[in-house]
Amino acid sequence: MIILGIDPGYAIVGYGVLSYVGNKFTVLDFGAITTDKDTEFPTRLEQIYDGVGYLIEKWKPAAMAVEELFFNTNSTTAIKVAGARGCCLLSAKKHGVDINEYTPLQVKQSVTGYGRAVKSQVMEMTRMLLNLDHIPKPDDAADALAVAICHAHTSGSMVGKLKNLGIK
Repeated sequence: MIILGIDPGYAIVGYGVLSYVGNKFTVLDFGAITTDKDTEFPTRLEQIYDGVGYLIEKWKPAAMAVEELFFNTNSTTAIKVAGARGCCLLSAKKHGVDINEYTPLQVKQSVTGYGRAVKSQVMEMTRMLLNLDHIPKPDDAADALAVAICHAHTSGSMVGKLKNLGIK
């Protein structure tokens, strides 16, 4: 199964593409879709939508895993990130890709075994699980790979199977 992991943002959208077969991960691609701060916001959203669409057309993922938003301070930033996240979801929907959403706690639990792990622990475990020489850069790409790992682990579990049947 090919999984496209997404770490949403409006300046940087991290992405990671994994193949997950027989409990073995293969990293196919990772990086970031970036938008310029001097570009008007609707154009930035279009670039994000198109960038995700390009990745879907290139890699033909069976599923897209997206991290849910968690903000506790800046509502203006949260609204803009939510708009960018919506563009990612819409692009997947328009391309017929299964969409799966995970909380930061679920991602941390899946990757490290501890839902309150700090970012450095998640990054290092992501590197180890994917057998990489170094932690992927930018950090948003490493986060996206962690979300893809979470989906791989969840989709093979009974919880994932029930979710796929529409049972929550």
